[in-house]
Amino acid sequence: MYIPTQFKVKDQQQILGFMQRYSFATLVTAADRLPVATHLPFHIELREGTVILSSHFAKANPQAQKLVDHPALVIFNEPHAYIAPKNYDKQENVPTWNYIAVHAYGKATILHQETQQLELMEKMISTYDQDYLEQWAGLSMAFKLKMLKGIVAFEITINDLQAQQKLSQNKTENERRKIVNDLENSKHSTEQDLAFYMKHT
Repeated sequence: MYIPTQFKVKDQQQILGFMQRYSFATLVTAADRLPVATHLPFHIELREGTVILSSHFAKANPQAQKLVDHPALVIFNEPHAYIAPKNYDKQENVPTWNYIAVHAYGKATILHQETQQLELMEKMISTYDQDYLEQWAGLSMAFKLKMLKGIVAFEITINDLQAQQKLSQNKTENERRKIVNDLENSKHSTEQDLAFYMKHT
């Protein structure tokens, strides 16, 4: 990802926090010189200093069949917003787009063992629906194993983490105040979220 110096994020905890907040991401791989992508929820964790992303495909998804053969890229992005020239001090200016994005590159491994797959399911439920944990615990093992037959569970060990916050850092304080005010008063929650990040950058 092209990242101008002033927009680069280096703090790993900050990056992980963003990924965990916006954890529905896009997994991109290439097979036969054709990029393919699937949109998936991810469980994100730091394991012995290494970022590990976990998720699962529907077994019928052809991307699952070639996942381990190629490097994987997972893209986390949100929030974003159009920034109007009316917020700038000078008349001669152009619009732009502010956004936050993380590109996570790594090597995928298929989780073949049922114990690994069940552990992943419990991690995903704990992340996205803790109220379901009790119900999940009460389900029969036969039902759970039948469900596992319909998925391909995997982990991606991340070896390159690139993060960018393009939040008008190259603008004046007065311009940034006007942009934040504009975004905070938007009817769109993504733009309101972006204003929060701008205020804390």
